[in-house]
Amino acid sequence: MEPFIPQLVYIEPQALEYPIGRELKEKFTKMGLEIRETTSHNQIRGIPGDNELQQYRNAKSTLVVGVRRTLKFDTSKPSAEYAIPLATGCMGHCHYCYLQTTLGSKPYIRTYVNLDDIFAQAQKYMDERKPEITRFEAACTSDIVGIDHLTHSLKKTIEFFGQSELGKLRFVTKFHHVDHLLDAKHNGKTRFRFSVNSRYVIKNFEPGTSSFDERLEGARKVAHAGYPLGFIVAPIYMHEGWQEGYYELFDRLSHALQGVDLKGLTFELIQHRFTKPAKRVIEKRYPKTKLEMDEEKRKYKWGRYGIGKYVYPTAEAQDLDQTLRQYIGSFFPEAEIEYFT
Repeated sequence: MEPFIPQLVYIEPQALEYPIGRELKEKFTKMGLEIRETTSHNQIRGIPGDNELQQYRNAKSTLVVGVRRTLKFDTSKPSAEYAIPLATGCMGHCHYCYLQTTLGSKPYIRTYVNLDDIFAQAQKYMDERKPEITRFEAACTSDIVGIDHLTHSLKKTIEFFGQSELGKLRFVTKFHHVDHLLDAKHNGKTRFRFSVNSRYVIKNFEPGTSSFDERLEGARKVAHAGYPLGFIVAPIYMHEGWQEGYYELFDRLSHALQGVDLKGLTFELIQHRFTKPAKRVIEKRYPKTKLEMDEEKRKYKWGRYGIGKYVYPTAEAQDLDQTLRQYIGSFFPEAEIEYFT
């Protein structure tokens, strides 16, 4: 899969007050990309497309270069204490993604140029929690690796935490474009995780992302570069033959990682869930999706901000949890399973 190149770029004038903003404008100009000015991402109008579906798809290939104004970080349990906001939005087309609703009518990708402000806020959180380690998740609102070959914001963030005393960085990706990150001075303080899944899930629900083999190629590279490595299996989905499908996943994973130092390897397990608003948006944007979202087959679970979600019934969730733990124990007996949710 080729690295992401936006079809259209918007730049907020305030972004040009920062070195990164000026660098990106110069870079995109040299690339011959169409560049427009916008006072704020909220003022963007006129995303091309003959209908709402086309506009949505075009928005997913639109990049907004702007300033992060809200510097209060969200929490990011159970992955980390805080979500560090480097970007918002994703170029992938994963049918199940919760960004379908959290980004609402603004599915374009935004990158933030005021990194020093963001780093200063991260330092405040670390200082408040001394002497505890504070973990920051960089992939809550985007797949940051997917755009970092253009922005290098993630690379700068990796090196910021590499020099920190009590901070650690984490992120997850479905993209394999990691070469520019291999020489970053991470000092072992950034955990690089890849999202993996059964062949059925990747084929049917993850268009616009790197293939499974490409992700494993990226995982080998970052492991050899000394990054702590992890994998997120998400969403764990009960498709026909799911037991065999997930067994094959771990079998392929173990073969691909032969010769790699797997000390400290982690897994995170997340079952498929959806909300009613997400279901409406997904069915509208991906009308032919095979994604099963039958509320009658699920258990309702209260979520943050009073928005409930539908997860698998308790017995089925336990079956998923126990089965995947068994597979991981067989193929990766030294690995840590951080959680199942």
